[in-house]
Amino acid sequence: MSLRDWLWVILLGAIWGTSFLFNGILIREIGPLWVSAGRVAIGALGCWAFFIALGKHLPINKWLYLHFLLLGILSYTIPFALFPLSQEHLAAGVAAIVNAMTPIMTVIVSHFWPGGEKATWNKSMGVLAGFTGVALLASPALAAGGSSQLWAIAACLTATFCYAVSLNYTRMLGTIDASVFAACAMTGATIAAVPLAFFAHGVPHLTTIEGWTSMLGIGLLATAFAFQIMYRILPRIGATNFSVVTFIAPVSAIILGFFFLGEAVEPVHVFGMLGIFIGLLLIDGRIVRRLRGKAYV
Repeated sequence: MSLRDWLWVILLGAIWGTSFLFNGILIREIGPLWVSAGRVAIGALGCWAFFIALGKHLPINKWLYLHFLLLGILSYTIPFALFPLSQEHLAAGVAAIVNAMTPIMTVIVSHFWPGGEKATWNKSMGVLAGFTGVALLASPALAAGGSSQLWAIAACLTATFCYAVSLNYTRMLGTIDASVFAACAMTGATIAAVPLAFFAHGVPHLTTIEGWTSMLGIGLLATAFAFQIMYRILPRIGATNFSVVTFIAPVSAIILGFFFLGEAVEPVHVFGMLGIFIGLLLIDGRIVRRLRGKAYV
């Protein structure tokens, strides 16, 4: 990867780390479904601004819009609600660490997906290491009988499963322009999220500057802008190099949670993060290939 691409990846990881900070602030004022609805609605407006500014055109195939709706629900509506829901019981950094399971969950889904990529031995070991990390994260709650934290971790894992399914689903659609995909899928997510939020929580009430700033930040910065970057650099650098983002986002979230939310990180959280990161390295495979190469020298 070029230096420019590395800088984009680091920036993107840092930006996505802020989303967990914004979630932690927003759930103090509004329900988790409104966090999701507000994020995708503002994100959709930002994506349409990119769409218009770049002079893009909507696809002719009408069936694509049904796919955009389903992908919007899977990629955005559900995960964007599950993470703030989990953060009612988890620190921002811990939620971000579990979010790093996305590539590991993708390996599992891809293995069983029709025509998907089958898991190799090192990827299988990576999955095992990743879930060992999650078990370490859950161990304090298990020891204390804290069922709420266990449900929160399960909610985060469900969000990563949604991401994994949507990634495999997206591959089936072929090549779609990044601006078109982001705008249409985010709109589909909004169509699904807003009525659900009204039904579950009623009319939202954001009353503080911090709340409004967080909503605009999570919608425009961590969603519209971040996904414009992602959809553009992913085809250029590949999924393996892009997975470095998952190492950066938890570090960003932990630092921000410590300074702005007063959240503490326990040693077991660090060990859990190491387990997941070892899993990511095994799935990446580059270190395994280098070790094999040295073994035959």
